[in-house]
Amino acid sequence: MITALYPGTFDPVHYGHIDLMVRGAALFDKLIVAVYDHRIPTKSILFSVDERVAMIQEALHGRNIENILVSSFSGLAVDFARKMNATVFVRGLRVFSDFELEFRLAMANKRLAPEIETVSLITQGDHSFLSGTTVREIASLGGDVSSMVPPNVAAALYKQFNGQDTDSFSRPVPLRD
Repeated sequence: MITALYPGTFDPVHYGHIDLMVRGAALFDKLIVAVYDHRIPTKSILFSVDERVAMIQEALHGRNIENILVSSFSGLAVDFARKMNATVFVRGLRVFSDFELEFRLAMANKRLAPEIETVSLITQGDHSFLSGTTVREIASLGGDVSSMVPPNVAAALYKQFNGQDTDSFSRPVPLRD
């Protein structure tokens, strides 16, 4: 049985993440979506780790995927992978510039845990522009993120930034001027 770990911040989870979760679950016997709990934040975090875990679980609900576990962790991903008996990291590549960062991360993880392999999945083309930062920025400015994130995540973003629900956005807002 091969267990894979897909670690990330997922702040917020978007359709690019969901796509990698579904594809990773198809490749491995078990996929653990590991939501990083920033005890000492190295970047701005909008949602708590419990909120992020719940959003992912709700977004995956009804997809009939039995082999995905969503869990939070802190510390090194390699330590959590060992604790969960994972032998593979799943990572995503969106654009060419992701390669350098992911390559360095994979090499560092290999140095720390030579027994754990890294598998990088190329994102679907329609998700290549998505990042948590992009989604947060658009939502914070009142833009429509409903095509980028599951409905429960869009609702949480609109509530967080505007105190509004998704019904208040009746038309898509363009991504550029």
